Amino acid sequence: MRSFLIVLPVAMHLATAQTSLGSHPNLMNGDMAVLEGGEQRRDIACTVTPEKPLLGFDLKFHAGYDLDIPMRDLVGPGNTLSILFRVTAKNSTGEPVYLNQKFQVPAITDDQGHVTLEGAFDVGQGPYHVDWLMHDFVGRFCSSYWDIDAELAANSKQVAVAMRPGAVQQSVDEQFQPEPPVIRSQEGPQLSVKVLMNFAPGRPDAPELDPSDRVALISILRNISRSPQIGKFSLVAFNVDEQKILYRQDAADQIDFPELGRAVKQNLALGTVNLTQLQQKHPDTEFLEQLVKKETAGANVDGLIFVGPKTMLNRDVPDEDLKQIGDLDYPVFYMNYTPDPQAIPWKDSVSRMVKSFKGREYTISCPKDLWNAVTEVVSRIAKFKQARISAAATGLNDNNR
Repeated sequence: MRSFLIVLPVAMHLATAQTSLGSHPNLMNGDMAVLEGGEQRRDIACTVTPEKPLLGFDLKFHAGYDLDIPMRDLVGPGNTLSILFRVTAKNSTGEPVYLNQKFQVPAITDDQGHVTLEGAFDVGQGPYHVDWLMHDFVGRFCSSYWDIDAELAANSKQVAVAMRPGAVQQSVDEQFQPEPPVIRSQEGPQLSVKVLMNFAPGRPDAPELDPSDRVALISILRNISRSPQIGKFSLVAFNVDEQKILYRQDAADQIDFPELGRAVKQNLALGTVNLTQLQQKHPDTEFLEQLVKKETAGANVDGLIFVGPKTMLNRDVPDEDLKQIGDLDYPVFYMNYTPDPQAIPWKDSVSRMVKSFKGREYTISCPKDLWNAVTEVVSRIAKFKQARISAAATGLNDNNR
């Protein structure tokens, strides 16, 4: 998700973060007149380019714009740029939402170049109208108006967007924000799942996990946590490159995302290798094998889900070692995050391991893949548990005859 960004040859101080003013803010008369006027103002020369709303891995539509300002319009002893925009859902009786942002511009003498600025906000499905303005402290205005339409692609109509139609909110980085409580389903037995999540770069040559990849991985986990059929979550976050457990949570009612974020920040030190690892032939393979053996031993769960980018190890976990684990009495799945499936088209070490457990793999490269994978995985776990309950009941009845 994007936030406001300034690119300047001099420093510009961000005075405040993006703020939602709600539906009935107290605005200056000049601001309201410009918003209501609907005519473009160019007292400050600017170019506003709207961006089409795109569905993110968090299953929200992210909309926004790019703004370009010539440096000559900012020359002077200092200035304040105030941005205000109003987003109104066209097919809704709800109130419009006002958002604002302010930037402190330092003294500028060089009139060469441009200021580049970006803005973002999140919406649910549907059409919207945007009234946008920017003014400085002497009252010069720049304004623009446009329409956007947040619609699912024809092959993604089954996806449930995380925001209701017509909803508008400021764009927030929710990676490790707390997840609101989920109303759990009362139909059928509640499920207990364990997630083994690899927080490691998808490319062997990458020194650390790319921010966009981290967002996608957390979004996969967040969507699993939102399933009404799952009542208990066990989570083991690890980094196979460092052979380290980053965070563990056992049989909890919901995933503690803030604590996960703190643990990842404290424990993840990519690019470091200790002496013990150097003395081992295949430390990453041995770590993965021991992790799986430990987490499957006596696990009282209804399903096991691996989540992560492709894990390309020099040596896979040997089949004979996996056979020692034996047959698991619950289904196993692999949600493999691969933003570009063609870049690494072959199977990875986790994929081969999951196959040995007769598990299923899902390649996730776009939001539709994520929605389909979570939906199918939860459905399969529920059916497997129901079949096991039915089989147990049948056996009990046979014994009582």
